[in-house]
Amino acid sequence: MIRSHFFSFKYKLLFIHIIIYLLSFSTINVEYAIATPIKTFKRHKENLYNHPSQTSNSLVNSLPSMPDGRHYPVIPDDNFDLIKLIINLDKTIKNPSTPESHLPYLAHKQQVIYRRLALNKDKSEFIITNLPLELKDTVKKHLIARNHLVQLSKKYKIDPFIPAWTIIPPEPIHKLLLYYLKAEHSTGIDWEILAAINLIESGMGRIKGLSVASAQGPMQFLPTTWNEPGIGQGGDINDPHDSIQAAARYLVRRGALSDLKKGLWGYNNNDDYGLAVIAYASLLRVDPLAYLGLYNWEIHFNYQDLDLWIPVGFDSKQKVPLSTFIKDLPASTPPDYDPTKLFVFSSGKGINQQSR
Repeated sequence: MIRSHFFSFKYKLLFIHIIIYLLSFSTINVEYAIATPIKTFKRHKENLYNHPSQTSNSLVNSLPSMPDGRHYPVIPDDNFDLIKLIINLDKTIKNPSTPESHLPYLAHKQQVIYRRLALNKDKSEFIITNLPLELKDTVKKHLIARNHLVQLSKKYKIDPFIPAWTIIPPEPIHKLLLYYLKAEHSTGIDWEILAAINLIESGMGRIKGLSVASAQGPMQFLPTTWNEPGIGQGGDINDPHDSIQAAARYLVRRGALSDLKKGLWGYNNNDDYGLAVIAYASLLRVDPLAYLGLYNWEIHFNYQDLDLWIPVGFDSKQKVPLSTFIKDLPASTPPDYDPTKLFVFSSGKGINQQSR
């Protein structure tokens, strides 16, 4: 749904709700937002979540770690343990008392849960059935989006090489939100749509490198499209602000204001792509603080049943064979990875059993 007025009363409340949370660490420039001054709200000092490094789980302690000390998320097999974890992660990510430094760990675990649940229909249906009512719709939307992306990936030939990518930190969370809002204000394209595209195309700007079609930048533009009159407007294709504004203008040109699915088809000629964008946008519309989790998701590369984590700091000017990547970065592999069988699961039940 395209809004006709940028600052409806309801929308002001939504925006203030998000900005108050984001202001818990610093004051930001709201030149593209509301004119009313917003005070800086300091985050509560109480730590309501045990720091990840304090876990005593023997499996976790035995896992290889990334340079920042994090390991590949461990997900419980038991359905009810998984339900408890989904509930706890949702609450903790959105809790203003949670230290910002914990969000990457928490959100990554949330991300891996949805990546795995999307591959197990029976398990995902059981989880949704037994979730509290207030979380059912959120989890459904996550899984709808992820399922469409899984279907999308099946339409492409995936080689056993990590692409020639550099993985960089994304633009600060509050700046990205303001870029989306500025683009909505100038074009009428919902900020949730732009955030969803940014997430799917580049992990909100983490991937720096060319796609198989030679698209580039946070919103993955072909240079020829970028240089069309009225799209790039002389900006930098790799700049988050410029690329988000250009994406909104391009969607308008492709008819998104009157027919969103048609506009998204113009952005990427695939129904699953458009439906994934719409699902994530719908999630943000009904649950705007879900943005805090999505922003902190990591870059993953899936080959057959092997779901590899490519961390910020990875930098390669050429494709890297999976065997070399795994050898150099063992923390990129899931806990149930078996190098003798490429990728096997630790048990015949639970979250590790994929449907085929």
